Amino acid sequence: MQRLIAFLLLLFATVPAFAQKIAEPKTGVKFAAKDGDGSLLGVGLRTKTMLKVKVYAIGLYAADTAIAGPLKGKAGTLELYTQLVNGDFKKKVVMKFVRDVSASQIRDAFRESLKNTGPRMEQWLAYFNDIRSGQEIVIAWVPGAGLETKVAGADKPVINDKGFASSVFGIWLGDKPVQDDLKQGLVSHAPELLK
Repeated sequence: MQRLIAFLLLLFATVPAFAQKIAEPKTGVKFAAKDGDGSLLGVGLRTKTMLKVKVYAIGLYAADTAIAGPLKGKAGTLELYTQLVNGDFKKKVVMKFVRDVSASQIRDAFRESLKNTGPRMEQWLAYFNDIRSGQEIVIAWVPGAGLETKVAGADKPVINDKGFASSVFGIWLGDKPVQDDLKQGLVSHAPELLK
């Protein structure tokens, strides 16, 4: 009986680690701390206009192999951002919308951030349609496959162009991010994960 009780205590003690969620503080939108073979590096909130209208909460995941490899020990450095933008390891952003946004608003915002990054840009921008509050956009780089995009649950064609994928991740993590506090938030858990 004591062994059974000890086993159950151990089992319940480990459940929170698998079920742990991390909330973006200004919206309360939650992100899983783990996503398959990746871990959440941080969360942020995209706001628009001087009124700071909330648009989407966003979480950044990186492969655990990257966290233990090329990212290890880089928390708080410019090299961390360089690796997150250009590194050839699995990574993804999950955008959870907290308001309705039209296809043209999404496309215009991405177009402004990407500037002119070549023919892949227009192909990728065409993937986006109207998004309702509560829906998600997931953008992932998968080595050997390419840039995967899922809009409101619909998978879009993969774009196998590493340079373009780096430009996309640069929207949030590059030298001129769409929002500075968002860039910082997306690596807010890096100090504990990248020891």
